[in-house]
Amino acid sequence: MAERKRMTTEEVVGYLLEGEGLDFLRESLAWVVQQLMEAEVSELVGAARGERAPEERLTHRNGYRSRAWATRAGELELAIPKLRRGSYFPSFLEPRRRSEQALVSVVQEAYVAGVSTRKVDQVVESLGLRISKSEVSRICAGLDEQVDAFRNRPLEGRYPYLWLDAKVEKVRDGGRVVRKALVLAYGVHESGYREVIALDVGEAETEAFWRSFLRSLVERGLGGVQLVVSDAHAGLKKAIAQVLGCPWQRCSVHFLREALGHARREQQPMLAALLRPIFTAETAEQARELVGDALERLRKPLPKIAELLEEAEEDLLAFYAFPADHWPKLRSTNPLERVNREIGRRTDVVGIFPNDRSLIRLAASVVIEQNDEWLVGRRYLSNHSLEALHHQDKKEDKTREETRELSVA
Repeated sequence: MAERKRMTTEEVVGYLLEGEGLDFLRESLAWVVQQLMEAEVSELVGAARGERAPEERLTHRNGYRSRAWATRAGELELAIPKLRRGSYFPSFLEPRRRSEQALVSVVQEAYVAGVSTRKVDQVVESLGLRISKSEVSRICAGLDEQVDAFRNRPLEGRYPYLWLDAKVEKVRDGGRVVRKALVLAYGVHESGYREVIALDVGEAETEAFWRSFLRSLVERGLGGVQLVVSDAHAGLKKAIAQVLGCPWQRCSVHFLREALGHARREQQPMLAALLRPIFTAETAEQARELVGDALERLRKPLPKIAELLEEAEEDLLAFYAFPADHWPKLRSTNPLERVNREIGRRTDVVGIFPNDRSLIRLAASVVIEQNDEWLVGRRYLSNHSLEALHHQDKKEDKTREETRELSVA
């Protein structure tokens, strides 16, 4: 039997680092890391690829994104899995040096916590490190990849309820400090979980801006909206009718604040006692009776408020057309208030943002964190109540179809 030729250690290393051996090593490494990513994503999702596990599943895969990875075997083109909700980043791509990882973490956390870039270098210096202001901004920009993925993610399925709100922030623009609107869209998915589905910065809350904002949601897949809840901004109301064509609910909290602002201090307790029960009635009919009673009692002492209530009646009571279990969550934009407070707590520290992008980066980082909490938390709306909404929607579709057929006949 002929003696098998054996390679020395030096020859093996030389083979792997040159020619075809390097391709073999690179391909092997690429296969291994791809399997590792799939295993990590399966743990996050709660199910292996292609596995049906509705009870254990937390989210779904949503394609891949490419990323170059420089290794000693050469540059690899990774296909990093994406998630429909939440985000995934391979564990082996974390910075290798602990000090570098800590530095990036400190800078990003400080920024998201509302510490301006002018102050972050003091935080870093307290750790015994030195970093320039330009380097701080560069590291903060590392958040942009996650922010862009969150803001541009496709919206799959139906979102029966949508809340819209805006918050004014100061931003430098063309050498001047101007007030701009940070707008948020918050929805409840047909699965019962709530999400912040979009945010953007606009020059002002104009009808044109809101129309463009809503159209961008439709382009990303927003559908099935049955009710939009917002403040009584005329441009927004028109944009909702033009783009979504669904009923609109005027925020009861904003209306109550406006009404109280038209009354003297000593009249406000009486006014609140008349208006608040309208939004907590047991039926829509009872709510309308309370509106009628309030109008009778307000026309003489507070005619301006009576006029406001009469004009807003239909919009204030729109939520009564939906399942009763949903009423407490549909009559105002309160679901967005906590998110706005969290954003405000951080933006107040920054004060004036250098540009739109920096404002979006900070606000999106806050809502991404909130979204992750909602994803693993309890359903916002129960399956039972959503089934009632679905049946109601089908019944209304049937009625509209019958009406259309009669009109054609």
